[in-house]
Amino acid sequence: MNPLATDVKVVLPDGSARPLLRYLLPSAILMLAAFLLMLSMFLPYWSMTLFAPQYPKGLKVDVFVNQLVGDVQEIDALNHYLGMPPLDEGGQLERQISMIGIVVLGFLLIAGVFVHNKWAAVLAIPALTFPFVFLADLYWILYRYGHSIDPNSALGGAIEPFTPTLLGEGAIAQFRTTSQLELGFWLAVASLVVVLIGLYFHRAAYKPVMEARKAVNRGRMAVISNQ
Repeated sequence: MNPLATDVKVVLPDGSARPLLRYLLPSAILMLAAFLLMLSMFLPYWSMTLFAPQYPKGLKVDVFVNQLVGDVQEIDALNHYLGMPPLDEGGQLERQISMIGIVVLGFLLIAGVFVHNKWAAVLAIPALTFPFVFLADLYWILYRYGHSIDPNSALGGAIEPFTPTLLGEGAIAQFRTTSQLELGFWLAVASLVVVLIGLYFHRAAYKPVMEARKAVNRGRMAVISNQ
């Protein structure tokens, strides 16, 4: 039996039939969304490049959900003069739990494949909100980082507390930075879009099933009441 054949039907409780493909499609889409989200954790979500007089080509750090990669030590050495803490002091808890957290979000999406009612959308909410939570948390980390200047450091007393730029260009003293979102984040956003598409087809597939079941139950109650 070819499950993709249009003549393969699913019989609803009221006796009507729908193509099997209608029920396989949302399952495949939700599983694709889970795959994209889990794949994203192996790629950088955000990056920052710092330009200084002694580093005209810039120093770059890529931020993954669980680690920092790049010229971390060199940037920490420069930031030391500004009285700023090491880069890896920010978001330590998030990096420790991120991999497990994203895997859980992926499995919640997969669980939605086996839920044939509105609870599938509830299970998808964490994955839908994840990119926004990441951005909000990153902004909070940057805010705390820029407001933790040691006034007793070499240049700390001459610099006012600030928030490093989340996106675009920024400057502090003689240093200039550029920040941007990377492929991992955009995969998480793509997963969000795919989830919304999957939920649309999920509702289109299973709402008639629920309505047919309710209609059958009403008919049974009517028969019982007339006996």
